[in-house]
Amino acid sequence: MKANLWFYMLAAGSLLNGAVYAEHEGDPHYTPAGFFDAHVCNWPEKPRFLMALFSTPRYDEIVKVAVFAPDGVHVGNLDLTRFRAFKTQSGQAKRAFIAHLDLPGKVPDGWYRAEIDLKDGSRIEARDYVVHHFMPHPAGIHPAPGAWDVPASAELRWDPIPGAKYYEVFLRNDWEGTEATSSGLLTEPRFVPPKGSLQSDGEYVWRIHARDSDGNILLGDFNHGSLSPEMRFTVIK
Repeated sequence: MKANLWFYMLAAGSLLNGAVYAEHEGDPHYTPAGFFDAHVCNWPEKPRFLMALFSTPRYDEIVKVAVFAPDGVHVGNLDLTRFRAFKTQSGQAKRAFIAHLDLPGKVPDGWYRAEIDLKDGSRIEARDYVVHHFMPHPAGIHPAPGAWDVPASAELRWDPIPGAKYYEVFLRNDWEGTEATSSGLLTEPRFVPPKGSLQSDGEYVWRIHARDSDGNILLGDFNHGSLSPEMRFTVIK
């Protein structure tokens, strides 16, 4: 899995059938057409940007998803040819469309709006409240990047990040070229890989994603977050 896609499957887990839409009635992120969310992202590989996501089981009906800032400025459109396809636990097929959008010059806080145009000519609006705060990258990393004497029982840890309530670690075996596996959401800045995950003489790469909320009715899946650079370590014999 490419590094810039490691953690965004977590934002696409909402099943948009009638029952779930009714369950979230009053939440402006959820519409009969799909789920919209936007995050202010601080990644090491590029300037800070707005990540816009729209997930839907009605992907065959979607013509366009346009995103607008609170002042009405058009921020950009989601590329409907680029998506993550997956199935929910019930087996329903869904697609998550994701776009990296430049932050507007004024960087206004407030309700960002997605206009979803359907093939039948109808238009549905979804909204997400965005507060522009830039979460710092993790510091105090242990094991230190490049460490070569890490025990197989190692705990991965880092300093608490101001503004972060949740963390997620992505870990992969670099020697074997496997895809990254997720720790799931953590509430403490530490992660102990399951027993057997780290093997003698193995070379591993990990990243830390931090976020400020989870499923907030105002801020959506989360509002702002940061992602660490790739960090490598080697397990001793």
